Amino acid sequence: MTETAFYILLSLTEPRHGYGIIKHVEEISNGRIRLGSGTIYGTLTKMQKDGVITVFADAERKTLYEITDSGKELITAEIERLKELHRNALKYEGEFK
Repeated sequence: MTETAFYILLSLTEPRHGYGIIKHVEEISNGRIRLGSGTIYGTLTKMQKDGVITVFADAERKTLYEITDSGKELITAEIERLKELHRNALKYEGEFK
């Protein structure tokens, strides 16, 4: 999973529109990640095709993105994979000092 996809899924704890995702990703990454429109919308389109998110319009006709059950399974598995990477990195970080 790309870092962009990871942070998009993390931001979908509630349905959000594209700009809301951009701002939330910037917030949860402490400003380290600033997604551009081309990056986010290309990734969102792929995620929709893959069944990871759904797209719908709210009462104001804004496009909203929501994580699917498949997307929840995917992000949960990715979080576990990253935890394992972190545990292994901590075990060996002293070897490189």
